[in-house]
Amino acid sequence: MTIDELNRRYGAPGRIVFHPGHGGYPEVVLTNKYGTAEVALLGANTLSYRPTGHAPVLFRPAKRDYNRGESFHGGIPVCWPQFGKLAIPGLAQHGFARVMPFAVRASEYSDEMTEITLGLTSSAETRELFPYDFDVEVKVSVSMKLNLTLTTVNTGTQAFEFTAGFHPYFACRERDGVTVKGLDGCSYIFAEDMSEHTLAGDLAMTTATDHVFTLKPAAKHEYAILDAGLKRAIAMASTGNASAIVWNPGPANVLSDFTADDWRKFVCVEPVTSWPKALKALEPGEKHILAVAIQSNLDGAETAS
Repeated sequence: MTIDELNRRYGAPGRIVFHPGHGGYPEVVLTNKYGTAEVALLGANTLSYRPTGHAPVLFRPAKRDYNRGESFHGGIPVCWPQFGKLAIPGLAQHGFARVMPFAVRASEYSDEMTEITLGLTSSAETRELFPYDFDVEVKVSVSMKLNLTLTTVNTGTQAFEFTAGFHPYFACRERDGVTVKGLDGCSYIFAEDMSEHTLAGDLAMTTATDHVFTLKPAAKHEYAILDAGLKRAIAMASTGNASAIVWNPGPANVLSDFTADDWRKFVCVEPVTSWPKALKALEPGEKHILAVAIQSNLDGAETAS
């Protein structure tokens, strides 16, 4: 669809507006009294989120554009059908959904919420990479919180295994002033050398970090990213995940779309279905839902319930 067609069918003046974006693919801006978010149809990446009266919550690198097939290290990329690169040998890091165009399926708004629904289905192209039939749907809504859901449905006749995750890049004043709460007592693997540890207390982000936490069984997992520099707490609650990754590459691992100091400006806390293996096979007709709610709190409150 063209930008004009998207705005006619799914847009709402002042609330849901489509405009040209990365690689010529559309992006949509969601707005209401609570804040604004921008979502790219390429990869269903939530590029920005700014609650009313707050600083931006998500980090976005200086590189503003990317084309199909290129990764974008910022916002909230969608990782599917694998997180990382160990679950499905031969498949690209974090899978292929984040570099493919999604179709708009629905939009909705009310006094309290503005929402967009995007979808990706299996095709001849995806079967070359992942030989199964599937439907992946991403919903992004702005209310008092930023809410995202990732629904995976097996639409074929064969069971398949997958891992999935959201990869939020949370903006901060200075990485060394950030503390992550909510993971005390959890075991984790340091992915760089696959060594095993258990966290005692909060996680201070003062070194390069690539920690894969196995979460304690719970109906909902809650975390907080405390930023001393901005005097801000970002609260996050997730469901559908057994793992959480906390990542910052440090100065020795600068990615292609980062400047030399960009590593100082973000911390990633990532809800992931499981790592490195799938939770279980998804049988024909079954679905899995991964959900996350994000809330910025200048007063230091730590719940996104």
